[in-house]
Amino acid sequence: MGHATSGIRNIALVGPAGAGKTSITETLLLQAGATRARGSLARGTTVSDFDPQEKRLQHSLDTAICSFTADGTRINLIDTPGYADFLGKTLSVLEAVEAVAIVVSAVNGVDTLTQRLMDFARERGLCRLIIVNKIDSRDAHCAQVLAQLRESFGGECLPLNLPAGGGDSVVDCFFQPHGRAADFSSVEAAHTQIIDQVVELDEKLMALYLEQGEEISPEQLHDPFEQALREGHLVPVCFASAETGAGVAELLQIIVRLMPNPAEGNPPLFLKGNGADAERVPVAPDAARHVIAHVFKVSIDPYVGKLGVLRVHQGTVRQGSQLFVGDARKPVKVAHLYSLLGKDTSEIQEAGPGDICATPKVDELHLDAVLHDSHDEDQYHLKPVAFPPPMLGVAIEPERRGDEQRLADTLHKLTAEDPCVRIEHHAAVNETVLYGMGEFHLRVLLERMTERYGVHVKTHPPSIPYRETITRPAEGHCRHKKQTGGAGQFGEVFLRIEALGRGAGFEFVDDVVGGAIPGQYIPAVEKGVRQVLTEGALAGFPIQDVRVTVYDGKHHAVDSKEVAFVSAGRKAFLDALQKATPIVLEPIMRLEITAPASAIGDITGDLATKRARISGSDTLPGQRATLRALVPLAEVSEYQSRLKALTGGQGAYTMELSHYDPVPPRRQQELAQAWRPREAQD
Repeated sequence: MGHATSGIRNIALVGPAGAGKTSITETLLLQAGATRARGSLARGTTVSDFDPQEKRLQHSLDTAICSFTADGTRINLIDTPGYADFLGKTLSVLEAVEAVAIVVSAVNGVDTLTQRLMDFARERGLCRLIIVNKIDSRDAHCAQVLAQLRESFGGECLPLNLPAGGGDSVVDCFFQPHGRAADFSSVEAAHTQIIDQVVELDEKLMALYLEQGEEISPEQLHDPFEQALREGHLVPVCFASAETGAGVAELLQIIVRLMPNPAEGNPPLFLKGNGADAERVPVAPDAARHVIAHVFKVSIDPYVGKLGVLRVHQGTVRQGSQLFVGDARKPVKVAHLYSLLGKDTSEIQEAGPGDICATPKVDELHLDAVLHDSHDEDQYHLKPVAFPPPMLGVAIEPERRGDEQRLADTLHKLTAEDPCVRIEHHAAVNETVLYGMGEFHLRVLLERMTERYGVHVKTHPPSIPYRETITRPAEGHCRHKKQTGGAGQFGEVFLRIEALGRGAGFEFVDDVVGGAIPGQYIPAVEKGVRQVLTEGALAGFPIQDVRVTVYDGKHHAVDSKEVAFVSAGRKAFLDALQKATPIVLEPIMRLEITAPASAIGDITGDLATKRARISGSDTLPGQRATLRALVPLAEVSEYQSRLKALTGGQGAYTMELSHYDPVPPRRQQELAQAWRPREAQD
């Protein structure tokens, strides 16, 4: 691998499922001579979908890196999954590229996911290219889709080529705009538009072009073209058909001649330090400087083990390099370096700035780790990505007794690979909950546990994390006395309880004077009180927002022991709780929904049946709108499928805990009654 970063292109193909990213990858690989035959999704022979699960579903579930050479240029192409459920994997690999190619179907046009990906790429300062695929389809609407792209993303979306011959080929509007007529618009007009847009950024060129009426060559336009991409002043559009190969040779030329090399893209935002104190640090694509590389993908294969895929941003990583992972004091050794083409690896000796490579069996590697060869770069990290929070949970337990440890190991592997998988253990109800982005995501994760790691699990909907609190102050007392043969147990406790504001938690106050309860026994009283906090008094849920003040008691010089005061504290607190009118609280979620504007009425009507309070709405470009509401978690734990039905799959939502509120009286009775029989069994 040469170290001239000018000879490298890093580009990710993103876009909705079914737009044809994997097929475009196949056709590009064939066009460049990197493969001898075009793989087929139906037969499971594509380079990027090599996982058995992907072959079965005929959809990408993970990102795949395909590195190949075309016209002396090294292209690292990353194929990404198109389902919103796997957005976390897509967003993590965008940290490794200068340019993003958004693939849009000429049949379906722009959808919500296209919009989210365009927004993300713009916010991260990535250069953007739009590929309109499937121009050969009978149902293709190329002219409408181009108009829709310009309406959704602005007039800077301009075609580099246009479909011709009814979509059987494309005609160039940039390099040699003298071909045959396009199916719509005019090649000359498109050429003029794109030149005008680019020369705006270069006064000298503009003068040549306008005053002297000179033809400007693509070479002269190269630098201002890159600047236009960097500034988002231009988002080129090109047309293609992965199926027939129309426009694919032209697409390869666009990648080689017009897409930015690592020195031309916007530099990645590296920070040193954390939080508000973090300051930006310069990282330059210079092969001779200290190494700075970023792990943007981790895959764990039962046979191969852990594979970390990294993008080198500065310096040169060599076989045998000693690198620090993050802030570790001790370095790890890079024994092997691979270049990747789907699942195929080929050994390389070194990787310079801009290169993407992989290294196996380094356990310390994790997603988002920064590798460096000097302590000068300790605390360096990329600006964190705001991943969409996983919303849908399923409670899981192993089918076979004794598989708990294997289950824990497997869950650890799933979270290591995907930033949008979260595991929570809810101690109060003794549940392990696996959270993902949606039903499809969870189904894929559960299948993977079984197929890849051989762990079989039982699942059920997760319990709602209810809480309990009190509504008025009360007093409690307990005298704990036990006589058994010799020494007895004795402890007496008087306490007061009062409600605190929502979200205040728990306070324990020691107000005992004159040694009525000796100081060494106060922690025992608190321990007794805390036992009740976790197990509840009304319906078995943790108690919160309560202050407990111990103000008096009695002890016995011989018989008082810690265990006596634990018991007395516990029973005195239970005694007070009975008189304090306890209630059950439920989590209220802050829900934000983004959907087509036409569906907002239906969504609002549906939320009205779920005890929701609508707190506001905004309109967005592209006929979309957002809606904000407060709604009890118990009403929206299965909201995903509801929203899908109401919006034809075009809606997305995020949800976070806002606060706790009392549950309706009827629900409180049900919860209390369900707990009493359980309590009786204990």
